[in-house]
Amino acid sequence: MSDAQYLQPAFERPAEAAQQTFRAALRALAEPGLARPLPSTPTLERMAPATYALCLSLLDADTPVWLAPAFDTPVVRANLSFHCGCPVVDRREQAAFAVLDASDLVDLSGFPLGSERYPDQSCTLLVQLERLDGGEALAWQGPGIAGQRQVDLPLPWPFWQQRDLHGDFPRGLDLFFTAGQALLGLPRSTRCRAPVREAS
Repeated sequence: MSDAQYLQPAFERPAEAAQQTFRAALRALAEPGLARPLPSTPTLERMAPATYALCLSLLDADTPVWLAPAFDTPVVRANLSFHCGCPVVDRREQAAFAVLDASDLVDLSGFPLGSERYPDQSCTLLVQLERLDGGEALAWQGPGIAGQRQVDLPLPWPFWQQRDLHGDFPRGLDLFFTAGQALLGLPRSTRCRAPVREAS
């Protein structure tokens, strides 16, 4: 079967939808922890609409992407190649973007973290979840957050340990979490801790 037989629809209005998605992604990183809706986008096999929308808007010929096993299929590869023109790489160390799910978050080793001089050369993770709430609430603090914001992403606890291990600002990983047609941003500058509770 040729790649052409794998091709599926993307944005109905590519330029407009890509611009809307890109702006939403920027706002998600500027205001961490706030879920934002994305334009209507079809699913792509195991990719939720929001995950696919981010790929269509952020990936191009200059952004190699690494796919976790759940997403590394002939259909996904063919459509990302056709619609985005991005190379799919076999090693995490080569990736500018990566597509993962929650089960992949227990080990973040290998992804580029940038350098003190070039922190922008780090990898951005697109993490697909079933939903964007329902987990243990943590207090998020940092740029774009007045005081603190409680966010309850349903993530395995080892992820937070891995994030601390693979982050030394300005080096680190920026993340977009997706579910359905929504996304939520977690930039490397955000600190996430168990909320301090006042004694009753």
